[in-house]
Amino acid sequence: MDFITIGNVKIEKTCALSPMASVADRAYREICREYGASYLCSEMVSAKGLCYGGAGSLELCEVCNSERPYAIQLFGEEPEYMAKAVEIVNRFKPDIIDINMGCPVAKVVNPGGGSALMKTPELAAELVKAAVSRAECPVTVKFRAGWDENSINAVPFGVMMEQAGASAVAVHPRTRTQMYSSRSDWSVIKAVKEAVKIPVIGNGDILGGKDAAKMYSETGCDLVSLARASNGRPWVFAQIKRYLETGEILPEPPLEERLRVMIKHAERIVEYKGEAQGVREARKNVAWYLKGVRGAAKYRNLSGSLNTLDDLKRLAEEVLENASI
Repeated sequence: MDFITIGNVKIEKTCALSPMASVADRAYREICREYGASYLCSEMVSAKGLCYGGAGSLELCEVCNSERPYAIQLFGEEPEYMAKAVEIVNRFKPDIIDINMGCPVAKVVNPGGGSALMKTPELAAELVKAAVSRAECPVTVKFRAGWDENSINAVPFGVMMEQAGASAVAVHPRTRTQMYSSRSDWSVIKAVKEAVKIPVIGNGDILGGKDAAKMYSETGCDLVSLARASNGRPWVFAQIKRYLETGEILPEPPLEERLRVMIKHAERIVEYKGEAQGVREARKNVAWYLKGVRGAAKYRNLSGSLNTLDDLKRLAEEVLENASI
């Protein structure tokens, strides 16, 4: 298997897990790593929240050695806070610090962060410079194709990030106004790759091994990553790795195995967050694992009222029994 390097960080050239706020927590990341995700990233962490000592922000920075190579992703729009946040993050010893310039949600965009930075590339460059000046590891940037269809500026934006000191960039080739709808335009990733000398991570519409291989071939990117395709399907990373290595398409696991992984995932969340909070947070994952099973709509509704691990295990038993009728 081939590898890429970002700064001094070696990463297997298979498929990475993209950051997902309020989804890709420690338990989620660990499950994906066990199935072969080659590179992980924290949920988004507010630079300003870190500077003000927010316990929640600090908790998001905790890194387990089993997750490495691993990035902590920061978001914000003020260079002075970004620099201070990087100093705080250094003590968690991430392999990489990533700056989010792609998030499209209003609460991040309205103050000028996330994908709003596509409209202010000079400020974006200052954020990168501030981060690089304090970081004890490589700094990377994730961004979109542009703000809207009339301002596709990923190429010059990527060049500016490289000039500001970024060690790699990740490109999601949709605009902010597209959010996560419509087909992503991989030609944007290719154009950025041709314009910069640093590694480029491609993201968007990767559902399995064939898609990953196609993105590598069509864009020349150094690494591919996915996010939503892993919802309820952490084994997608094993499927991609096998396809890239051998051309073999691994089937989806049988229902019994899916349910086993679902329960294991929930148990891992409970281990880290306690049963009450953990099961509440596991509900969305349960709904994803049950997608496509017989009676899925009913079971997804029931997943919203789970309160204990025993509730989940009983639900899994019912799903399995119903499937055998």
